[in-house]
This record gives sequence, structure tokens and C-alpha cells, in this order.
Amino acid sequence: MRSLLILLLATAATLAGCGGEAESEVQDATPASPSAAPSTALPSAPTGTPDVTHTETPRERVQPRSSRTSEAAREGTVVTTARSDFGTMLFDSAGQAIYLFDSEATSRPECYGQCAEAWPPVLTHGEPIADGEVRTDLLGTTRRADGSTQITYAGHPLYYYVHDGRDEVLCHNVTEFGGLWLVVTPGGAPAAT
Repeated sequence: MRSLLILLLATAATLAGCGGEAESEVQDATPASPSAAPSTALPSAPTGTPDVTHTETPRERVQPRSSRTSEAAREGTVVTTARSDFGTMLFDSAGQAIYLFDSEATSRPECYGQCAEAWPPVLTHGEPIADGEVRTDLLGTTRRADGSTQITYAGHPLYYYVHDGRDEVLCHNVTEFGGLWLVVTPGGAPAAT
């Protein structure tokens, strides 16, 4: 029965992956360091594929937002690093993998509508916070058409993939919505394909 369940879940994960335009592999990332603050911009996403075994390092518990001071409540989204099958790459503090869209030649985001439903932007409500091997000098922000603030890194607007679970990388090197989606290294370049 267990093997049948695993087969069904693997089939569902394959069908849900990256629009079906390119084959992708499920990858596992182990967090490199705990984060100091929760992410303020998580996509509404399923919590990963159960047929993948993860080894997770416990993350530091943070104080609930309601009990922080008003200054701390204005803190931005934490961008950190963790190891993956593609090397060290960017994640948010909740273990959500971060991608760039190679068809965006400037810091102006071009992923809206159905694109942004599949690839939600990494948003912030204050200055983004660097953790791990993230370089503060490469972190920036850009304004989206709806007025929200999207994080950039080395001039690239940043995105999540909606079906990635915690510490998962499902869609590196995938072509969708007219461009290639790639995870981001601490130096600001996409990881090798």
C-alpha cells in the first residue's frame, strides 16, 4: 500500500511541476544557518512532495510579530543561503527556494498574471535583510505595478516557485513563461545548469 501511495504522489508531483515544459528533478537543500526573522512574503503553496526524504536542521524560533516592537515589525524579508544539489543558493528564512527569471534584463519585474501565480514575487515590507552568505550590497528592491515592493539581488527581481516545499528546489533550469527560471548563488549569478 505504501509503495502505491508513493507512486501516486510521485505522479502528482510530476504533473504539478513547472508547467510541464521541461523535466525537473526534486532537489533537497539543508539550511546553512538559522534566520533572525520570519519571511514576510511566502507564496500560498502546498508543503512539498511527501515522497522526498528531507534532512532538516532545526531553525531558530523567532518572537511572534505581535510581540515585537513597531520598529522591528517594519523589518524586511530575510534572504539567506543554504546548500542544495546546485551548490549554495538563496532561500528565505522559512526555507523557500529563490529564483530569478532570465528574460528580465533589468530590475523591472515582468512576471505578472498567470506567471506571478506560478512564480510569486519575493516581497518585503521594509529593507530586505541579508543572512548567511547573502551580500548586503547585492540586495535591493523594485516597485511592482500593484505598488508592492519586490526584492532584487544583483539587479534581478526574485521569485519563488509556488509548488516548492520547505528546502526543495523543483524548478531550476526550467523554461516557462518565455524565459528560463534559475536558482541564485550568493554571488548574484544563476547556479550552473
